[in-house]
Amino acid sequence: MSSSDAVVKLTVDGEIGVVTVNSPPVNALSQAVRQGILENINQAVAHEQVKAIVLICDGRTFIAGADITEFGKPPKAPSLQEAQNAIENASKPVIAAIHGTALGGGLEVALCCHYRVAVPSAKCGLPEVKLGLLPGAGGTQRLPRIVGPQKAMEMVTSGQHVGAKQCHAMGLVDELVAEGELLSGAMAFARKVLAENRPLRKVRDSDDKVVAARGKPELFDDFRKAQARKFRGFDAPEFNIRCIEAAVNLPFDEGLKRERELFSQLMQGTQSAAQRYVFFAERQVWKIPDVPEATPQIPITKVGVLGAGTMGGGISMNFASVGIPVTIVETNQAALDRGLATIRRNYENTAKRGGITTEQVEQRMAQLTGTLDLNALADCDLVIEAVFEDMAIKKEVFAKLDGIVKQGAILASNTSYLDINEIASVTKRPEWVIGMHFFSPANVMRLLEVVRGEKTSKTTIATAMGIGKKIGKIAALAGVCHGFIGNRMLRARSLQANAMLLEGAMPWDVDRVIYDFGMPMGPFAMSDLAGLDIGWNKDTTSSSTVREVLCEMDRRGQKTGAGFYDYDDKRVAQPSPVTEKIVREFVAKAGNVAREISQQEILERCLYPMINEAAKILEEGIAIRPSDIDIVYVNGYGWPVYRGGPMFYADTVGLANVVASLKAHAARLGPDFTISPLLERMAAEGKRFQDMK
Repeated sequence: MSSSDAVVKLTVDGEIGVVTVNSPPVNALSQAVRQGILENINQAVAHEQVKAIVLICDGRTFIAGADITEFGKPPKAPSLQEAQNAIENASKPVIAAIHGTALGGGLEVALCCHYRVAVPSAKCGLPEVKLGLLPGAGGTQRLPRIVGPQKAMEMVTSGQHVGAKQCHAMGLVDELVAEGELLSGAMAFARKVLAENRPLRKVRDSDDKVVAARGKPELFDDFRKAQARKFRGFDAPEFNIRCIEAAVNLPFDEGLKRERELFSQLMQGTQSAAQRYVFFAERQVWKIPDVPEATPQIPITKVGVLGAGTMGGGISMNFASVGIPVTIVETNQAALDRGLATIRRNYENTAKRGGITTEQVEQRMAQLTGTLDLNALADCDLVIEAVFEDMAIKKEVFAKLDGIVKQGAILASNTSYLDINEIASVTKRPEWVIGMHFFSPANVMRLLEVVRGEKTSKTTIATAMGIGKKIGKIAALAGVCHGFIGNRMLRARSLQANAMLLEGAMPWDVDRVIYDFGMPMGPFAMSDLAGLDIGWNKDTTSSSTVREVLCEMDRRGQKTGAGFYDYDDKRVAQPSPVTEKIVREFVAKAGNVAREISQQEILERCLYPMINEAAKILEEGIAIRPSDIDIVYVNGYGWPVYRGGPMFYADTVGLANVVASLKAHAARLGPDFTISPLLERMAAEGKRFQDMK
């Protein structure tokens, strides 16, 4: 028997040996857990009284995966495969009893058991692809032998968590047992296995479903084609598919060898390093050095939102979706009705896709109250302003709110650029004023930039970050500067993209390089999508830029069917001869001779000034740490997660190479461009942003 303080213990109840894992919080597969499983399974097999074994976990979940604290460290014996072999080769039936989640290595352990039972609320999955990896402990070889290659591909390339009822239907789980009665249900199932003299069923020996797919390469080709857009740029989904192909076409042990080879390639590659880096960065971003975790927060029981437009409506949905009542204020009834109708339509579309029930649509809509009366916000705990991006308007709104909303409530601005300190200055409660910059569409995008002013209290910061987590956002804290973290860096890219137009590049040349890098779209396609007339005024336009001329021609982007690009009736973009002519005229007007600009130069001039600006943001204390900047870009601006964010990417390129490139391009970067002293110093010292603490 195991010692009383062991994380894995064996108890015997009649003919059933129960091996229990108790390693909070999620029973991860640490060295101690692996050792405990190996020893206790062997003890149960050797125990004369035991005829069948149940593997179960204490706490809130079955084994939820690998121990992330062991990532990047030398492996410690025993390996997971040794523990799995002890289970799979046991001379007595082993039954996995699943509750909570059986994920990654946890599911791979369960797949080595001869049978699996689960409570209805349990979920199973192989989410390694989200870390740029594949299941490396036989998951890609055993899973298709139970659920078939098609479903296995879906699971390993998406990392989806599959509910127990669906797992039962596909054969992954042998029996569902009553909620709250997992141990007794698993023991009853074990006794049934003994009574019926069921075989020691090894998943590895079950070939029916993989043999049925053998000689059908179209199964894999069709899947690749169907998912091509989703998998664009990622290595891990393709490697996962190759492993399922190996399960179909090779004997089990050869398939296992192929899995290990491909796992090793991914583990040693830059993409997985980037995705694992982001995984940890998303946990680090919540830690604020001068705001301890124990900082008291204001309970947010009612929220007010000013504006029912695209942003205001999306912001309101975040709170309604988690059961927090929202009062939405608009200036006229038509705008309010339109906003509420859009929210309902968004919820109903989610219901049509199966994301929520029709009952949940009504529950969420019931949380929303529309009004034209600003005084209705008096008893709110948090009020978020989402009005026009104009300082005079913002200050007028905040001055009014300060006189209406109860003391002790937080007043937040959704501003993308403006000075939170100036906004706070018109109130008598600057310590309760903060920026909460949501990204459009606010009900979908994960990022929330929380902007602290000079006088913002720690309680206000802690509350804003806490409510961000509650509504499912990744919240990154920023200081005050024009554009904060994300938009300030984006401006650096925009300046270079537009400068290259005057040197001979076409919008689609620039966009193609940025798209091929992994971004959803380039800067000019993004402008067309947002609308070229954002910030443009027809009364003051002067034909001084390509964008102004396009707007003057009523080419304002996708909404008018033309902008930098021409669009067909399905909004499919084509390079525009009109835009090309305008660009060439501007090149001539600037006195330049159009030149061929290489893809590498386009990439460097778009991305390296962003990295340089990010280094200045760090120097100025606007961002807490480099990884926070990466979280902003991965979650708010479409930076490909497999490149880890601008700072991680700079490390992979090498800071010395970034600085050398910036110096090589200096003559074209504009008279106001300067290299960050921090970036230059780190480059000279051979340091990386990842090493900054």
